[in-house]
Amino acid sequence: MAKSNNRLIGAARIAPNARRVSSSQSQATVMDPVVALAALANLGPKSAQVLVAAGVTSFAQLQCLGSVATYAKVKQCDPRVTLNLLWALEGAVAGLPWQVVAKEHRTSLLLALEALQNGTTDTFGAVGSA
Repeated sequence: MAKSNNRLIGAARIAPNARRVSSSQSQATVMDPVVALAALANLGPKSAQVLVAAGVTSFAQLQCLGSVATYAKVKQCDPRVTLNLLWALEGAVAGLPWQVVAKEHRTSLLLALEALQNGTTDTFGAVGSA
């Protein structure tokens, strides 16, 4: 059995590429947001870079915004991104391969994106009447 390259700190597993930073309270281990996002299912370094450039720096933030709003935010910052990013984001949040999302959830995601762009969503991101 191979040894893991990760090290344990308390009960949390910290990746070996995490970096140490000093703080006035204590030493904390902080992972680079690009590295952390690239480690998510369906996302790689390029996707992580455009997410961070758009201001999305954590999985928690991605979950809070939702895949559709996150995609729209990234698209505003970088118009070159394609719908493949939307499938990947939804897959990362839902725990599905992006190919399954593209095949089975495509229509609902496109309708949600259109509703968001037309301003017909409520403050919680649910599709409502205009």
